[in-house]
Amino acid sequence: MKENERHIVFLARWYPHRYDPMFGLFVQRHAEAAALYNKVSVVYVHADSQAKEKMEVVRSKEYGIDTIRVYYRKASLLTSAIRFYRSCHKALKIAGKPDLIHVHVLTRMGVVAWLEKILHKTPYLITEHWSRYLPGNDFSGFFRKMASRIVVKNASMVTTVTENLAMAMRSHRLNNRRYVVLPNVVDTALFKPRPHRNEVPRIIHVSCFEDKSKNVSGLLKALGLLKAQGFPFQAILIGDGMDFQTMRQLSTSMQLNDCVSFTGLLEGKRLVEALASGDFLVLSSNYENLPVVILEALSCGLPVVSTRVGGIAEIVNESNGILVKPHDVDAMAEAIKQMCLSYNNFDTATLRHNIMERYDKKAVGRLLDTWYSNICICHQ
Repeated sequence: MKENERHIVFLARWYPHRYDPMFGLFVQRHAEAAALYNKVSVVYVHADSQAKEKMEVVRSKEYGIDTIRVYYRKASLLTSAIRFYRSCHKALKIAGKPDLIHVHVLTRMGVVAWLEKILHKTPYLITEHWSRYLPGNDFSGFFRKMASRIVVKNASMVTTVTENLAMAMRSHRLNNRRYVVLPNVVDTALFKPRPHRNEVPRIIHVSCFEDKSKNVSGLLKALGLLKAQGFPFQAILIGDGMDFQTMRQLSTSMQLNDCVSFTGLLEGKRLVEALASGDFLVLSSNYENLPVVILEALSCGLPVVSTRVGGIAEIVNESNGILVKPHDVDAMAEAIKQMCLSYNNFDTATLRHNIMERYDKKAVGRLLDTWYSNICICHQ
């Protein structure tokens, strides 16, 4: 550790792990950005029904980050809770004394950070990614709400990836004197435009195929309307999830197999290649926070068609896409049709430049470093 370098410990409720390399990937990107300017350790604790031991510690160096994952065996509710907090304590001891704790996703990790502040006077800040505070979601339970309010009140600051999410948290009386927006990180070196020419407009959709939120069925219905009109297009649906097979069956029953294809889960370069091969991105979500794939598409120079939900309107506007009301299949079909006719009017370089200015790893890393410095100075 360099002289005067701060030690930041991420307490991450979501983070890539051995069973899901994509889980909480956006948290890992924040850790990578922070590690450009600080020493960063990540603590991630996972309840594992397949664990052979009560507690298994896996420590590794990833992207310059000291990453400590603890897998604990699932048991009864009370026993699991005890094992969770013991796992956090063990991982924090391995990580070493932090100057600051950065909590990602409430509530349990926030309670751990709050206890560390009481016991060791270690300041903490919170970044919330979860859309559970938004209308139609499930932020409930007396003890959960009470604990969340205490944790949020005692944080040095609370950051969210959209102002919309911050407003939703405040509506639940999760009050803090300082709420700010922390941009998600886009790997602009990876997500960049690739020259291509498609015979017909190529539509890209990327999601976790959970239809309640992502409304893939609504997208398929909109595409069905366009096909019925004889409008030419090719739609590539990327991802996997609980409703993946159901959506494939729906596409087949709607006789869309000649113009809609499903790739399954794509990662890394394969995802970038598929995304950048498209002409524009379409999301039809019923509710959202701010999908990182929108930023990745813009970084690749693709405009966006999306429903106006969550914080999406804070990013997507007439300069880079089209927004429509959720639950409106006709409006979605018309917006897709408009974009098929106009996507060439959007300047690829401009779309990418706007992402690089705010969402590039170095830009986010510098912002985090400023916040960390201010918090640590105030607590000296």
